[in-house]
Amino acid sequence: MQFLLWLERSALGSWVRESSSLWAYPTILFAHTVGLGFLVGTNTAVDLRMLGFAERLPLAPMERFFSVMWLGFWVNALSGTLLLIADASTKLTNPVFYVKMAFVTLAVVNMVLIRRRVFRDPALDTAPLAGPAKVLAVTSLFFWMGAITAGRLMAYFGPVSGAPGLQNRIP
Repeated sequence: MQFLLWLERSALGSWVRESSSLWAYPTILFAHTVGLGFLVGTNTAVDLRMLGFAERLPLAPMERFFSVMWLGFWVNALSGTLLLIADASTKLTNPVFYVKMAFVTLAVVNMVLIRRRVFRDPALDTAPLAGPAKVLAVTSLFFWMGAITAGRLMAYFGPVSGAPGLQNRIP
């Protein structure tokens, strides 16, 4: 717990959490939201196409969206780390945070599997997608919905009992 408190009390943690600068918490949270939109939005478009929506659109050119997905992922990783540092003792003692991270991990692994197993298939766009590809699309949607839901629930479920966040200890 001391390390988490140290992180929060660091110059960076204090700046993100307490600065009146527009470049601190508001911009970091905005970047996290935009990154999420690019990451999950493009994933959802690919998943829905894999499930048969917009059948006239070829799937192969959608592989270019993976660079957008990775850009969104790295924006979220950086902004999420900054948001975490600002509130480490609350977030890292909240079980819902770990549920969120598990869903994010599963979704990213799933994203890699889609690229390797679906977009590397030489028969892509010449025949309907096989069942396993559709399972990957459905699980992708499920994992991203789980990550987003858990992320929102973190605001309503606090840290485990006996581990109050820093804001409850500083006068």
